Amino acid sequence: MRHCADPDTTQPDTPPVDMPPGTQGERRFSAGRSPGLRMSGFPVGLPTFPALIRPVASGNLSGHGRGGGCASGLTLRSGLVTFPFHLSRTGTSATVMRRAATQVKQGYATLTQNADATRHRDKMQKIKAARDRMMATKTDEKGLIIVNTGTGKGKSSSGFGMIMRCIAHDMPCAVVQFIKGNWSTGERSFLQHHFSSQCRFVVSGEGFTWETQDRDRDIAAAQAGWEQAKALIRDPEIRFVLLDEINIALRNDYLALDDVLAFLRDEKPPMTHVVLTGRNARPELIELADLVTEMTLVKHPFRQGIKAQKGIEF
Repeated sequence: MRHCADPDTTQPDTPPVDMPPGTQGERRFSAGRSPGLRMSGFPVGLPTFPALIRPVASGNLSGHGRGGGCASGLTLRSGLVTFPFHLSRTGTSATVMRRAATQVKQGYATLTQNADATRHRDKMQKIKAARDRMMATKTDEKGLIIVNTGTGKGKSSSGFGMIMRCIAHDMPCAVVQFIKGNWSTGERSFLQHHFSSQCRFVVSGEGFTWETQDRDRDIAAAQAGWEQAKALIRDPEIRFVLLDEINIALRNDYLALDDVLAFLRDEKPPMTHVVLTGRNARPELIELADLVTEMTLVKHPFRQGIKAQKGIEF
């Protein structure tokens, strides 16, 4: 068996010279292909490359036919990346090519990762530029009329979430709770016990309509609540008013829809936000509103026999 010298004991190599495919050096390098032997998806001989990578060999080649050989300082070059090989000791062609295939595969993986990172960065830069252009046109502020409706859960929860934000920003706010009445809820207890100075809380209803069973009393309670709501909305110090479940009162005609629409359109201060929650929001209210969200019921535990629970429903 013929051997090649360790490069550490020889004189420095001359600079690598690219050799185009088909040269003797490349043929010698690829001569070690062993049919049927594969390593991690690459044949042991010269591995296959993606279309964008067309390698040529450069460096010192010492080929000894199919029986053995070595490559010293061998490099595969492509238009995108250079894969260095440091194979200096004698070994079979299969061993050389196994190492070469592994190094090429690792190099290509790095190339792919770098290309993915570059594409992601370029994409995010374009999105940011588009967002910046769009945000530059959004300069106005106004008090919003917001409607949360639909059969799904979350209408009141969303409204009380905005109440929390107002308190955090030192924005005076208020809640007028229709329909639910004296039902003890977590949000009511929390706000009245901890933030009564920041958030006024008014309970106008006497309970769910199937509990009261008295339409006249329900109408009187709703109308009393609406009068208090108007006073809170007119108050120049209050920036946000939540009218919880008022849509139910409007649906049942406990309140005159035209009166509510006219007040919101003509008398609401321009920088005061008003949120109206409840199922079956009237189309005319939806038309007037600035922001409308419909909660859609997809799945609810009540249908599986699970009752309303603390922290979830109240």
